[in-house]
Amino acid sequence: MFDDVGSSTHTDGVALDAALVETWVAGLASASSPEGDGARLDLIAALERLKCAAEGLQAEAAVEVDASMRQRAAERGVPQPRRGQGVAAEIALARRVSPHRAQQLLGLATVLHTEMSHTRSALRSGGLSEWRATILARETACLSREDRQQVDLELGHDAGLLETMGDRELGDAVRRMAYRLDADAWVTRRRIAESERRVTLRPAPDVMSRLSAELPVAQGVAVIRTLGEHADSLRASGDPRSRSQLMADTLVTRLLGIEQPTALPVTTHVVMADDVLFGHVEDAAHLNGFGPIPAELARELAKTAAEEGLAQLRRLYATPETGELVAADSASRFFTGALAVLIDLRDQSCRTPWCDAPIRHHDHVVGVTEDGETSLANGQGLCEACNYAKEAHGWRARPSPGDRHTVEVTTPSGHTYRSGAPPMPGRSHRRVDLHFPVELVA
Repeated sequence: MFDDVGSSTHTDGVALDAALVETWVAGLASASSPEGDGARLDLIAALERLKCAAEGLQAEAAVEVDASMRQRAAERGVPQPRRGQGVAAEIALARRVSPHRAQQLLGLATVLHTEMSHTRSALRSGGLSEWRATILARETACLSREDRQQVDLELGHDAGLLETMGDRELGDAVRRMAYRLDADAWVTRRRIAESERRVTLRPAPDVMSRLSAELPVAQGVAVIRTLGEHADSLRASGDPRSRSQLMADTLVTRLLGIEQPTALPVTTHVVMADDVLFGHVEDAAHLNGFGPIPAELARELAKTAAEEGLAQLRRLYATPETGELVAADSASRFFTGALAVLIDLRDQSCRTPWCDAPIRHHDHVVGVTEDGETSLANGQGLCEACNYAKEAHGWRARPSPGDRHTVEVTTPSGHTYRSGAPPMPGRSHRRVDLHFPVELVA
């Protein structure tokens, strides 16, 4: 049913090989733009269509890879629910995105292939971007197969119309059509969305963080209004902070149950070189769960925590040549206590290449069933999805020599990827871990 074509894919009888595409990449890398602004703008437009068409072919190839791997899993007797395990993870490595993003892209490709042929054709021809195809698929997800195909027919068959619509205009048009076709589906969709309410944290520019909450609309309006009204009352009483600053500070103090937003009763690890802590040199520190922060901010956090009686100091030692953290092995089968903390501090986020998800599992690189040791050298931090993908048939991971802790991963298709732990902050071979306990220290 599906040909195992390795690094090439078949489209309309023409086999496009990866090596040929690499020659195009090399040609584009050395090419120059033409003379004249008109010609340059024409080139920009043509390249945009090329990107869209390439995304369309990527989607086709992803569907074929998924079907082929599922078929091989069926031949091995793998139960139906587990046949797709690890497929998205391998596509993620090929596309250099996170496994979560790859799962979304694979889902989009499958929907276009099976239910939205006109949208698929618009993407393949370069008239529609992957993101705009996602809008069409996302806003029709609540519809039946027949209704979704109706929306696809009305919008997707007119490539010229799609090209003239903005992202918001396209989304509004799809939502109106979806509501007209099945209003009840929207009610169900709203209830599902409410059940998936969540809070997330992402890094923001200038050593800030972006805390986001997806809430039912009434709750979101109530929260922002309450913060605003409290900020207005404080401003009226003479507080010099801006309204935005007061809303942000009120959110922190009320959520954590503290009086000042600088006294944080949570466990937070800040790792820096000892000469950075004492102010002898200026270099970045590392805030676990966020990333690099300036030395000035790290020292400020340490000073504030010490004044509040919150700071504890632990010495970490690293090899002078590589900066890699050193710790004793554990006799336990599980990564617990200080060993788990060291893995978190060394790896910082999921070790799978291009996956920036937080660490959820402490994994044996070489499994316990293969006599893998519970040690820092044989441990790695993974997110939940990557740890489960690693357990799928045909995946193999081994520690590999390198300047820093390195893991070599071989996928079922035979491709190999190397993942090195990020460098530790500072020039010194000694590191200091400042951590703040959950409870206040008297």
